[in-house]
Amino acid sequence: MKDKNLPNKITVLRIIMSVIILFILLFPWSMVNVNFKRFIIDNTVIIDSKMIIAGIIFIIASLTDFLDGYLARKYKVVSDFGKVMDAIADKLLTNGLLIILCAQGYLHPIIPVIIILRDTVVNTLKMVAGNNGNVVAAIKTGKFKTAFLMIGLTLKLFGNLPFGLINIAVDDFFIIAATVLSVISGYEYYRMYSKFLKKNV
Repeated sequence: MKDKNLPNKITVLRIIMSVIILFILLFPWSMVNVNFKRFIIDNTVIIDSKMIIAGIIFIIASLTDFLDGYLARKYKVVSDFGKVMDAIADKLLTNGLLIILCAQGYLHPIIPVIIILRDTVVNTLKMVAGNNGNVVAAIKTGKFKTAFLMIGLTLKLFGNLPFGLINIAVDDFFIIAATVLSVISGYEYYRMYSKFLKKNV
């Protein structure tokens, strides 16, 4: 790979896209006389064009989450900067969106609370383990949690189409499954690396 910084550039691009998504969803557009169209499909699903725009950007940002890591591993250009920025980008993208969707009534508050608390605990364990010279690799349940969460959030942004037309809450299924996997993977991380916490007590 000619550009060894390409994975890091992709990660930074994901951070920028995450900020754009949050801006689109949070900015009081009515104050500047900007109104996003809303569409009613089959008298069942109401789609906000603002959510669609955010959803398209979210899909692109989610794909870069897998791309930057893949390129870094394939061409062996993994860096400390990349690891830190990747973690920031992931949390900004998913957790920021979880908080907004919760505040706007699309999610129950317990979901972002569980996922964000889990991420805080896991990141602390990773930091402590890293300070003790141990590399914390991603585990399968953690990967499934991320994938399920991104699928669920994408469906939520797109009004759960096409499943909303037949009244099946597939978006909620994936988000709830991701929440359960957050708890499971969080426990697995704790079981593997809590020994490092005990060493410093």
